[in-house]
Amino acid sequence: MTFQPLLPLTGYSGWKVLERTLGPQQNAFANSASVSRLTDTFKERIPTIQNAQQLVNDRELLTVALGAFGLQDDLNNRFFIRTILEEGTSDPESLANRLADKRYAAFSEAFDFFGSGVSRLQNPAFAEDVVSRFERQQFARAVGEQDNNMRLALNAGEALTQVAAQNKTEGGRWFAIMGNPPLREVFEVALGLPKAIVGIDLDRQREVFQEKARSAFGTDDIDELLTPAGLDQIRRLFLVRTEAADVLGATSGRNALTLLQSGPINPGNRTLG
Repeated sequence: MTFQPLLPLTGYSGWKVLERTLGPQQNAFANSASVSRLTDTFKERIPTIQNAQQLVNDRELLTVALGAFGLQDDLNNRFFIRTILEEGTSDPESLANRLADKRYAAFSEAFDFFGSGVSRLQNPAFAEDVVSRFERQQFARAVGEQDNNMRLALNAGEALTQVAAQNKTEGGRWFAIMGNPPLREVFEVALGLPKAIVGIDLDRQREVFQEKARSAFGTDDIDELLTPAGLDQIRRLFLVRTEAADVLGATSGRNALTLLQSGPINPGNRTLG
């Protein structure tokens, strides 16, 4: 992708600039030659696909299909992706349902080879939906090539919307957040949770996430967090904390360099109290 998003600032102030210019920038990205070639090809050829094997064997179609769900890193894992598609999600023991990363289940459910077969692929609205997702995801990826924290903040809204749509209970929604690596990272940082939390019992993890959300946001209700004010709170805390961590890391690095450059301490000059 050759499109370069305009990101003049970092952190929360940078997010507010991106938020104000998001529409025009996304349109410019979608109309760029490299992106429009892929999306036009997808709209043209996806109705002709008859099974999962045909999809995974068509690299251009698979690029858009996986990219729409943020799974583009699996482009070369064709047998794995074929299994995800062919098994579907109706069986709790299917591969997509057994994976911790719930983006695979969303991907399998969207294409639904196991259930509706190819009829869904022949609906023009399906192609438009996948293309729209692909454009948003890949724009965010282009943002991430300059500032990965900004990419995570940008994708958080859509990812959280999908979590709410696919899970009806609050507990299920929080488990889904924990099972979506990019979204989990946003919440872990925003809530000040250590990476080591992944090592504790899953039910206890969920309780901690919800407790911290009530403390930080005043609620653990996902519908409330999906309001513009709620999403802004999440993004602000995430970006402020990541920027503070970056500054702290840079300061620690400079201090270490200063100590190294100052040379060894002369033991003869030390006194004991």
